[in-house]
Amino acid sequence: MIGKLKGVIDSYGDDFIILDVHGVGYVVQCSSRTLQNLPPVGEAAALAIETQVREDAIRLFGFSSDAERDWFRLLQSVQGVGAKVALAILGVLPGGDLATAIATQDKAMVSRAPGVGPKLAARIVAELKDKAPAHAAVDPVVARLAGADEAKGAPKPVQDAVSALVNLGYGRPQAAAAVAASVKALGEDAETSALIRRGLKELAG
Repeated sequence: MIGKLKGVIDSYGDDFIILDVHGVGYVVQCSSRTLQNLPPVGEAAALAIETQVREDAIRLFGFSSDAERDWFRLLQSVQGVGAKVALAILGVLPGGDLATAIATQDKAMVSRAPGVGPKLAARIVAELKDKAPAHAAVDPVVARLAGADEAKGAPKPVQDAVSALVNLGYGRPQAAAAVAASVKALGEDAETSALIRRGLKELAG
């Protein structure tokens, strides 16, 4: 199995590159984000590789980091997510954003990827909730606030703001994420009323 390739970029396709490694051209499929970050044709590049062997083909998928490759594998553990959809998600969301979206159960963020509908996005954030933090750094404020148990360790104004938004009908993960964003914008000494006002703006946006 191929785990890494280092060579010279021979050419670009819509969703792949041909990487020349000592005269052998490997067709490597990549996410749009990875493709944008690669150097021009003729320059050297190194990619972490995921090899998928099928009855009729061997396919290589290239990633800018081992962490991105880990996300690719993890996403495909969800029913309905194949290689194409996993690459589409990684093209829209870098690992940190994806981890935060999963930690806060933000289905809308995940459904921004082409080919990901609301139902599939809901399944992804639900099934990966306990796995995401191991693969990327979630915003610590969001991580601390996401979910009822974690929120108990937050300052009282923050807890009160989350509770107020929940009482207004918002889900706790969404409320926690909105208040977390408010704390980042206003500072950790912000009062409950200010956090609620800012949180409502975050949710409306």
